[in-house]
Amino acid sequence: MSAVNDTNLNSAVFFLTGIPGQEDVYLWISIPFCFMYVISIAGNSVILFIIKTDQSLHEPMYIFLSMLAITDLGLSIVTIPTILGIYLFKSREISFDACFAQLFFIHSLAKFESSILLLMAFDRFIAICNPLRYAAILTPPRIAKMGLAFMLRGVVVIFPLPFLLKRFHYCRDNVLSHSYCVHQEVMRMACSDITVNYIYGLCTTLLTVGLDSLLIFLSYAMILKTVLSIASHTECLRALNTCVSHLCAVLVFYTPDIGLAVTHRFGNSSSHLLQTVLGYVYLLVPPL
Repeated sequence: MSAVNDTNLNSAVFFLTGIPGQEDVYLWISIPFCFMYVISIAGNSVILFIIKTDQSLHEPMYIFLSMLAITDLGLSIVTIPTILGIYLFKSREISFDACFAQLFFIHSLAKFESSILLLMAFDRFIAICNPLRYAAILTPPRIAKMGLAFMLRGVVVIFPLPFLLKRFHYCRDNVLSHSYCVHQEVMRMACSDITVNYIYGLCTTLLTVGLDSLLIFLSYAMILKTVLSIASHTECLRALNTCVSHLCAVLVFYTPDIGLAVTHRFGNSSSHLLQTVLGYVYLLVPPL
């Protein structure tokens, strides 16, 4: 009897969650999400079009920006439709395979976005600390190789996750606390030992996002050291001004990511709303 129950439940679906207690105003809540979806898709598409058509923008900084725009387009496409499905149509169900596919793309693209932010920090580091060799170091073939290497890194480290999750039996209520699927949420629904998934997820995070954030910090420490050695106050401000937009992007990406990881690890039932808000900020605000 137990085996039959496990089989039936293992062929079931996951249930996504919107904002608890606000079901009566889901239609109104969907309006800002629709605007965010349209602006994210249109805005990043315009960025790509302008960079592609304007020959003067075929420089390393704008190539990295185009990579970031492509990644943000991907994040918007794989996350916002399921979110809108909840708030517009109250469609909370998602099949196991669709959930595993979504979490694969979300985590892969998030790892790639972290890598692009690192490449952009490296771009600023070379431009400020070694400007005479900037063009010689950041050549188009080298940029393409770095982008491809980091993209493959994101895919390779996340590729095992769906297969690790598929081997589990899911015999709980299968209600996720987000409007999309992420690894740390799905593995908690399993009725099996998740030690391997937990350790693997932690290692991949430390070796990708953790390492990237550390290298970004070191890059800016070197940039700050170089800038402070500039005698002219005006030149110092001009150099720092080129880093402001990138620093904002770094803060918008890493702050909710760290906060979400902390609430998943140490949070309780009272922090569910905070998890929901951080989850939306983490995946929706950077593309916006």
